[in-house]
Amino acid sequence: MNPVLAHKNEILSLVGQAMIDFESITEKSWNDKPQPSKWSKKELLGHLIDSASNNIRRLIIGQYEQGVKIVYHQDEWVLYQKYHETAIADVKMLWKLLNNQISRVIENIPEEKLQNNCDTGKGKTELHTLSYFIEDYVMHLKYHLNQITA
Repeated sequence: MNPVLAHKNEILSLVGQAMIDFESITEKSWNDKPQPSKWSKKELLGHLIDSASNNIRRLIIGQYEQGVKIVYHQDEWVLYQKYHETAIADVKMLWKLLNNQISRVIENIPEEKLQNNCDTGKGKTELHTLSYFIEDYVMHLKYHLNQITA
């Protein structure tokens, strides 16, 4: 199987399992912060929404514009989107739908575009290929889902 399609299928599988696992997490558990400066499980899921949004942008723009600068400031995104005050059902649905979308985007990237790149450096140049973003997205997703469901 094409590795890109394997990643697309893995994302869909992870989302399907997570939606089941999320049902056993209480409202209190979604909202509890391990420390005042740390994200709650709900904010972690919000961070995954932001990650999906930023990666969709990279994967789309990166197909038609080489080396475009797309920087993501995760703390500001979570803070300004107010996930902590948002109903968990809405956060879960948005996360699921964005992962369905990123899967569609991944599936439709022509193979010859996978080596195109974007610059994600904060204050310096950090070029990464679209292929890298796909692989990194899956690893990042697994890491935070494990934090949420552990």
